[in-house]
Amino acid sequence: MTFDEIEKIKNTECPKFSVFAKDQTPMPGNKKRLDEIVNREIKVIDYRIRRSKQKDGTECLQLQFLLDGEVCVLFTGSSVLTKQVKEFSNQIPFVGTVVHVQRYYSFS
Repeated sequence: MTFDEIEKIKNTECPKFSVFAKDQTPMPGNKKRLDEIVNREIKVIDYRIRRSKQKDGTECLQLQFLLDGEVCVLFTGSSVLTKQVKEFSNQIPFVGTVVHVQRYYSFS
């Protein structure tokens, strides 16, 4: 960098790392299993999708939500839930119920 470029940076307000690198920190919340929230209304407030540590070649959905006023998180390999969250991520936060339909889980 030139000295002129460095001077511009000195006078520029920069975002904090913690603001744009939130994926690097754990999501706060009490861990829940999927079967603990089936047929219960939750408010989805955030999510992350990562490579699964359990099954190679698949994704893991980390879902942060409110349940009875408590902040919770869950981890699932459900491809249907992952697809739904990706498709409607612009609607977060939203209220929904996770239901068990035959062999898969889905929001309703």
